[in-house]
Amino acid sequence: MQNQPRAYPESALTDIVEIYTDGACRGNPGPGGWGVVLIAGDRRKELCGGEAETTNNRMELKAAIEALNALNGSRNVLLHTDSRYVMDGINDWMPNWKKRGWKTASKKPVKNQDLWQALDEAISRHEIEWRWVRGHTGVPGNEDADRLANQGIDEL
Repeated sequence: MQNQPRAYPESALTDIVEIYTDGACRGNPGPGGWGVVLIAGDRRKELCGGEAETTNNRMELKAAIEALNALNGSRNVLLHTDSRYVMDGINDWMPNWKKRGWKTASKKPVKNQDLWQALDEAISRHEIEWRWVRGHTGVPGNEDADRLANQGIDEL
């Protein structure tokens, strides 16, 4: 499923929450952090956190989960991530994992299942358009999320 631009009615544009997420790790595994930028109209909120021993993929998932869980009520969301892992999981892998009881095609447990299930739960409350952005290319929200992910590591 490709992420096609969605045509929101003009009246709904102020109801959309734009989110940028990123995860970082120093060593993989190693200390990791996640960063989130939430933008709703003229309001902006930044969140970050970290874990002492984790992986980059876990921090990418954690960023998306924390972002969606920070929203009040059910929202229309435009979520930007530079993680192919998250995008592939959302668009390609997760539907089949769920059908197979959270097993891969080779009948092995899904890696990071706890976080994929938490993300699945967080997704269920919102209408989300997922967009992949290339990291470290000067996209302001993505650069800010990257800064916050690294801040999450620094504050451990």
